[in-house]
Amino acid sequence: MVTTQIEQQLTILLRRVQRIHLSTSSGEIDLDRSAYGIMCRLSDEGAQRLGSLAQMFGLDPSTITRQVQALEHSGLVRREADPSDRRASLLSLSEEGETVLARTRSHRRERMRQALADWSDADLEEFGRLLERFNVSIDKLAQGPERCSD
Repeated sequence: MVTTQIEQQLTILLRRVQRIHLSTSSGEIDLDRSAYGIMCRLSDEGAQRLGSLAQMFGLDPSTITRQVQALEHSGLVRREADPSDRRASLLSLSEEGETVLARTRSHRRERMRQALADWSDADLEEFGRLLERFNVSIDKLAQGPERCSD
C-alpha cells in the first residue's frame, strides 16, 4: 500500500532531520529545533505576540512561553510593548538573534544543497511543491476532520 511506504519514509525522514539539525548548528550557539522554528517565524513573519506563536506551532501557551523565555535569556529575542495594545507584548529577533539565525540557516541550506546536488531543477521544484502540499494537508488534518474535506 502506498501509505505504508510514505509512513516508512516519513519515519526515516524524521530521523534524518534530527541528524541535519545537529550537523548544521552554528557553532558557539546551539539552537534546538523549537528555538530555530520560533526564530524563523519571527524572521519571516515579523514581530509576533506569544499567543500567535503558540497557535502557529499548535502548542500550549505555557510551552511556548518557556521556549521564548530561553531565547530572551540568550539575548536572541526581545520583547516590546505592542503599540496597538500596550498590555500585550510583541516578540522579535534581536540583532544577535538575526545574526545567529542567518548563520544557522546558511549552514542548513548548504547541507541541503549538498544533499540535493544531483537532483534536476525539475525534480527540486516538484519535491518543493509536493512537500508544501503535504504540509498544508497535515495542517488541515490538525485543524479537525470537518476541515479536511475542503
